[in-house]
Amino acid sequence: MLIDHYASDVNETTRVENQNNIVIHQNESSGNNRFNPELFLRNNQPAAQTANADSEDEDSSPKSSHRIDISKFIKKLESISATRSAQRCARSIRIALETAGARILNHPVAAADWGRTLTQIGYKQIKPAFDNPEKGDIYIINRTRGHNYGHIAGFTGTEWVSDFRQRSYDVYKSDNVSYQYYRLGL
Repeated sequence: MLIDHYASDVNETTRVENQNNIVIHQNESSGNNRFNPELFLRNNQPAAQTANADSEDEDSSPKSSHRIDISKFIKKLESISATRSAQRCARSIRIALETAGARILNHPVAAADWGRTLTQIGYKQIKPAFDNPEKGDIYIINRTRGHNYGHIAGFTGTEWVSDFRQRSYDVYKSDNVSYQYYRLGL
């Protein structure tokens, strides 16, 4: 990791380059609000290392560090007002999960590939429960012939939301649709 620090009268710039050659520039005004390299490094550790650093109990798994606040997840989903898809469902669900406290690293782009990521943050795959969904439930529609990326949505307690407010869970009108269904921490 490379950390360079440049100072001027008004602003300070810190250049951080990690092992993946990702460069981050942080500008801060002079004063008490300083860049802290140790805090930066700690916050950007892989999930397993972060969980061990944050854990008081040595037997806890990395999943236990992912405290997802369902009410924050729902609040973020409810802030989505679109009535049509912008084909950004996975992004919307990821942002809602991160807002709720999930630490998501190296996430997939395609909604159909999100199953593993959900289990890594504490969700469990269950039999689809569309007749009795619970707040915070998430479903994935696997790839279909006309939808190469699949679909993902979360339940607010009253409706299914992805990157838009859905009328129901069955947004693909096809007989060849298969679902994966997830519920947090059973």
